Formats: sequence, C-alpha cells, structure tokens
Amino acid sequence: MSVISLEDVTFRRNGVQILDGVTFRVEQGERWAMLGENGAGKSTILSLCGANAHPTSGTVDILGNRIGRVDLRDVRARIGHVNPRHPVRGIPTVFDVVLTGTTGTVELPMRWRASEDELALAERLLVEIGLEHRRDAVWPTLSQGERGRALIARALAGKPELLLLDEPTTGLDLKAREQLLDTLDQLAAFNMTSLLVTHHLEELPSSTTHAVLIRDGVIPQQGPVEKVLTSEHISDAFSFPIRVTKADGRWGARRSPM
Repeated sequence: MSVISLEDVTFRRNGVQILDGVTFRVEQGERWAMLGENGAGKSTILSLCGANAHPTSGTVDILGNRIGRVDLRDVRARIGHVNPRHPVRGIPTVFDVVLTGTTGTVELPMRWRASEDELALAERLLVEIGLEHRRDAVWPTLSQGERGRALIARALAGKPELLLLDEPTTGLDLKAREQLLDTLDQLAAFNMTSLLVTHHLEELPSSTTHAVLIRDGVIPQQGPVEKVLTSEHISDAFSFPIRVTKADGRWGARRSPM
C-alpha cells in the first residue's frame, strides 16, 4: 500500500487549472523532495497530501484512505506537518509547543493533561533534536533555527505515519539551516516517510531518497533522487539554465554557463 497515491489528479480554483493529470506515489520509508518554481503547484499537491483539499478530478489516497470517502480529521491526525509559518499564540514554552503536536492544536486545550507516555515522548524528542537545554524557554526568545527544530519535534509528538515539510528552512541563516538539515537526516533512522517542499537544492537533506519536479501544474520528472536531480531536468523545471552539483551527499545549483 502506498502512503501517498495521486492518480490523474486535476485541481481547479476559481476557474483556473492548477494541476493537470498529476500521478504521484510515495511508498513506506521513502523520503521525497518536491521542487519547482513559485506557482508551479507544489503547495496544492502538499494540501492534497495533507488531506486539506479535495481534487477536482482523479483520486487521492493518503495512508490507505480515499479523500472524499473518509473523515479528513481522522486522516490528518496521522500526518505530521512542519511549517515555519505555524501560528503560536501567547508565550508558550518550547515543551508546551511540542506537546501541542500530541493534541493537534495551536494551543494546549484547557483542562487537558498529558499522559506519562506523552510527556516522556516530548522530553525524548527534545533530546533527540538537541533542544533539551531550551525546554522551558518561551517561544519569543528562540532563534529561527531553534523554532524550526522545535516544530519538527512537535510534528513527531503526534506519532505520525507521514511527515510533510513545507519549506522548513525558510528564514534560517546558514548555521541554523545546517543544524535543521542534520536533524532531518537523523529522522532517516526512524524509517519515517516524508515529503519536503523547497525551491532550493541546497536545502535538501542528504538522506533524501526520491524527488519529484513540478512545472506549470504537471510532473515532468519523478523517481530516485539521483536520476531526477540532473542539470537537464532542473533546467527544464525552472526554465533556466542550471548546473547541478553534488558533493559530500549534498546538492548545489548555479547558473550554467551559456
């Protein structure tokens, strides 16, 4: 059973076709990256994969559930989201933000009490992402990099079967970006199935196994990352001459000489 399966999906909004005949599958344990220009359709595909939108036509199956035939809340509860624009209200501690991943809410519900197992998991996740020393720090005092790693812990606190990452390195400086990518590479040990959306090859974890390119609402290339992330394919997806490089397991890109 595929974790994500889109079959001949089209999506229209206000009469504008955003996706056209998209077919895309993610299997258990694969770690995918999705790349494409702004407006290519990446966010729409991520919304479909997160059970936050219905296709105009075609079928979308997430974790074995057909979108349109099941309660989407049940599907969403099995998906972890990492979004640097995640809303945080008030001045919660890092630990409280991580716990909201257990409840699937922006704030901890009134009168809700975490179980011992839930508390232990949150503590362990903070250790694993290297934020145990910031456990009781309030959100406004965190750096962007610390917030990014805390949001990964929050997503994992809900014990997801699928992890979706929406440009998780947005706004990070070089050090914070590298720390966050190191954290994502550590997730490979958990066999976590994931889909990461980004514009930049430099922001891909070295543990990425597969890639999908999207251009003008269609998918021209998808498959094992080494076969997809080539100079020819990236240049086509971005309509610009790009030379793709790879060193020490990480990708880079710059304008290709004419």
